[in-house]
Amino acid sequence: MMEELSQDTDGGGLSVKVEEVENENLTEMAALDADEEDEEALPHSEILDIFEEGLAQLVQDPLLCDLPIQVTLEEVNSQIALEYGQAMTVRVLKADGEIMPIVVVQNATVLDLKKAIRRFMELKQQREGGVKHVSWRYVWRTYHLVFQGEKLEDDKMRLKDYGIRNRDEVTFMKRLRKK
Repeated sequence: MMEELSQDTDGGGLSVKVEEVENENLTEMAALDADEEDEEALPHSEILDIFEEGLAQLVQDPLLCDLPIQVTLEEVNSQIALEYGQAMTVRVLKADGEIMPIVVVQNATVLDLKKAIRRFMELKQQREGGVKHVSWRYVWRTYHLVFQGEKLEDDKMRLKDYGIRNRDEVTFMKRLRKK
């Protein structure tokens, strides 16, 4: 729109471009819209509440119903991998009788299982409170993971090679002290 308005007064020409006027009007309208958006902006706490409500609705989905309310991205990805058959659940039995459902990929090693146990326990402690620090070095020096009487000693060996499949039970067993 390069039309020009011209007005002759006393022999002098005054020329105004329509485009410039329209640009000024658009700029003023954008400034007003920005002011209105600033007034409508929500505080962080309200945005967080809205997000948590949406997350709670997602977790109620039948595929994700096993997950806790304060779910992490890693837990959601693990659950999805389980549904697609890309992961398996290894039930780890503690000495006090508690069973921990640990999710690992199908070709996981013993070391991957140990790391998954550590992540599971850390998340559980964060959610429930309690012990602040666990010395995992002490845990692995004091306890073995055992599957059907066989110790899982080689961290590089795959769980499949030990015969561990989906929903199999692995137990913590106290190591015997060497004299």
